[in-house]
Amino acid sequence: MTQDSAAKFDATRAGEYAQQSRIALAGYDACHELSACMLSAVLGEAKPARVLVVGAGGTAGEIIAAATLEPRWSFVAVDPSQPMLDLACANIASAGIADRVEAVPGAVSDLDASPAFDAAIMIGVLHHLPGDEAKHDILAQIAMRLKPNAPLVVAGNYRAYASQPVLMAAWANRWRMNGAEPEEIQSKMNKILQGAEPPRSEDDVFTLLFGAGFAAPIRFFSSLFWGAWLARRTSAVK
Repeated sequence: MTQDSAAKFDATRAGEYAQQSRIALAGYDACHELSACMLSAVLGEAKPARVLVVGAGGTAGEIIAAATLEPRWSFVAVDPSQPMLDLACANIASAGIADRVEAVPGAVSDLDASPAFDAAIMIGVLHHLPGDEAKHDILAQIAMRLKPNAPLVVAGNYRAYASQPVLMAAWANRWRMNGAEPEEIQSKMNKILQGAEPPRSEDDVFTLLFGAGFAAPIRFFSSLFWGAWLARRTSAVK
């Protein structure tokens, strides 16, 4: 995530992030849990692994789920938003796993390329990056820091929001279901339309992954506009 993208995630947004995210993404916790399950299925049960977590700020749900499933995994959590990273660190400490997590304020490009990571997770980041170049760059930066054939879980919104009016209406109903008034719902829908730039299709997600040095993506979770995929870093990073 770029500093411009990270600016959206200030202290105010960090404070409401956990509740808002679970409304906006039906299946929020399931996505994090399945991400851990998918990585473990590739890496092998009960084996040590060093995992890169990109855009880790917020609930730290992906880290907590993975750490609970695999007690021998350690994590490097990177995020350019200090308020969001602080929130993640508080949740990590509450979960009793702070000794297994290194928190790094900044971008993936700030991390050393070695030693290489065994796996990576990036949830809820790609659609906040403007344009294909920024999306490609962060994926390529991740690929440079992974071992050959290492798995990456990437999750986020895809498809142009305005192209799917039925999904948008269903999304608005998520807020209505949780007690939001019509004006608040309209405000949230307007913010969604203006505040992010998701890949235009699943094919575009695959093109970005292929171009950055990943292969064999498989979607394992979806919810309205949201998708989650596992891909492998190829032996030759582009």
